[in-house]
Amino acid sequence: MNNKIIICIGRQLGSGGHDIGRMLALDFQAKYYDREILNLAAKESGLSEKFFAQNDERKGFFKSLFNIQASHLGGSPYKSDFSQENLFQFQSDAMIKAADEGSCVFVGRCAEYVLRNNPNMVSVFITAPMDFRIHQVMNKEGVDRIVAQKKIEEGESQRAAYYNYYTGKKWGYATNYDLCIDSSVLGLPATEKFIADFIRKKFNI
Repeated sequence: MNNKIIICIGRQLGSGGHDIGRMLALDFQAKYYDREILNLAAKESGLSEKFFAQNDERKGFFKSLFNIQASHLGGSPYKSDFSQENLFQFQSDAMIKAADEGSCVFVGRCAEYVLRNNPNMVSVFITAPMDFRIHQVMNKEGVDRIVAQKKIEEGESQRAAYYNYYTGKKWGYATNYDLCIDSSVLGLPATEKFIADFIRKKFNI
């Protein structure tokens, strides 16, 4: 084990996964990648970032390739072989490259599957009861309970379909991760400290 650590976080919507990921990045002096990976993938592929954003953790965004303007494809050599699977591969390649360069925290996007062969990788899934998550979304986005719950249910349905399709596994199943934790039990800051301690023990650092 060298001093490079790759932390991959899966999360239920509203569980605080993004906030915990940022805290872990600070704790381990690692680069933080959530939607930032979309920009890296766009740069690596030469494609417009908008395609990665519209495809982000969603399966079935587009069914055909017509009406894709060359201007959106930039200087990409993949104009004649453009598909949703290609977008996933570009995104995966960007994650692998970032992980090779130094310590990283990746949130979502099948990161623990993409980086499963990296010996420095630790995977965590963050969960919480629905009521806790509804209140998190209500407070962050200023919406009522009904809207918050609908957002959670629709968002998680999309995440699950995306993850299951590209990994061949079931999203959120404990066997896919090194650690699963309910962020509502300790609260977000203490949950981050618990995860950080687990990581240090796992890698003996």
